[in-house]
Amino acid sequence: MGLFGNFINLFQRSDGMSREMRRHLRSIDKEKARKMLVELNLQTERLTRQDIGAWRMAWQRALDVENPNRNRLYDIYTDVSCDLHLTGCIGQRKGFVTRKGFKLVDKDGMADEAATALFEQEWFDDFVSEVLDTRFWGASLIEFGAPVSVLGQMRFSSVSLVPRRHVRPEYGVIVRDQNDTPDQGISYREGSMADWCIEVGKPRDLGLLLKCCPQALPKKNMLAFWDGFGEIFGMPIRIARTTSADEKERSKLENMLEKMGTGFYGVFAEGTEIEIKETTRGDAYNVYDKRIERANSELSKGTLNQTMTIDSGSSLSQSEVHLEVFEDVVEQDRKFLRNVVNNRLIPFMIKHGFPLEGKTFGWDDTVEYTPEQIRQVEQMLIQGGYDIAPEYFKEKYDIDITGKRQPALPEPDGGSPDDEPDDLSPDDKKQLRRLADIITGGDPRFFG
Repeated sequence: MGLFGNFINLFQRSDGMSREMRRHLRSIDKEKARKMLVELNLQTERLTRQDIGAWRMAWQRALDVENPNRNRLYDIYTDVSCDLHLTGCIGQRKGFVTRKGFKLVDKDGMADEAATALFEQEWFDDFVSEVLDTRFWGASLIEFGAPVSVLGQMRFSSVSLVPRRHVRPEYGVIVRDQNDTPDQGISYREGSMADWCIEVGKPRDLGLLLKCCPQALPKKNMLAFWDGFGEIFGMPIRIARTTSADEKERSKLENMLEKMGTGFYGVFAEGTEIEIKETTRGDAYNVYDKRIERANSELSKGTLNQTMTIDSGSSLSQSEVHLEVFEDVVEQDRKFLRNVVNNRLIPFMIKHGFPLEGKTFGWDDTVEYTPEQIRQVEQMLIQGGYDIAPEYFKEKYDIDITGKRQPALPEPDGGSPDDEPDDLSPDDKKQLRRLADIITGGDPRFFG
């Protein structure tokens, strides 16, 4: 039994305790459990230099059967997560999952707009982000704030990740200090803490970042080595030769060479020669850039299962194949998220009073058209003779439609060819009158 449970039992053994007092203590127990983040002894993360050796040792420590500890591994994960290419891969994968709409349906499969509106809020976006991060970081524990009502609609006040360094998912406990052993922890799978937390992912899953580390760590080192190469060989070597034995002259010459830059000039003693020697080392591109390019390619394969949705491709046909592979990865993530929402989040919300009985979360498979495709469909319907309600165009394009334009009426009696358009030049009007006289034979009653 947890620490708070033992605390309650201690008071329950006292004689003469009323039922109201016990209920009050239980409410205190739940409130303490809900505020467990405040009670954790949080420590600053270590941003030390990491390498393959440190990664292997951290991995071994995380696999310890009796006292698994992922703290060193999380330090390395934090380090490699700053890789911009890896950040782009993760962002692309999460973005393709969340770009698709969702809906909640009842037992008959009919969409429920009121239930869907409960999820179209900021707290659910935070929850989805944490769930998808589980694919990369491994097992996660997500804590919810108390439900509140805003403008008559229920929502959770907050959604946050319980610091991973204080969670031991192998044993289902939270430890106060990140270096505590599992037997010192408090269970979050039963008791009051289970009322405010949702566990996502398999307990022993270490995430995809584990496989990304062997590529991200050397890449970071290669970038540092390339910077060192550029510092040494990127600038021409400055060589000065002098016949002077005077230490002051040599010190003056050395100071000028050190401060040599734009618009450099110097006054040297007779017999001094200055030589600028260009470097002949030009293979840095093949040594460093190719290794970085290979690391990026491997990171793309590990996170996206392909490379061409984030890197430049060689042909359209190949890019289409890579896109199909990537869509399979995205579909698996959507399935994972859907199962978490239906099997864990919705029962959790019902427990906290949300009106979701009999509701199921699903993705909206309505076909999404591009603006150009939509215009083509509209044009096809209009040309096909179908009647379309004016309200459709009014709401879609924000155009004030007052009615249908009437066809032009024929000229009333008394019209004549003398009714000339105003936009004609004098020469054109003269030609028009001459043509009318030829046609009518000069008879003004011809058009009457």
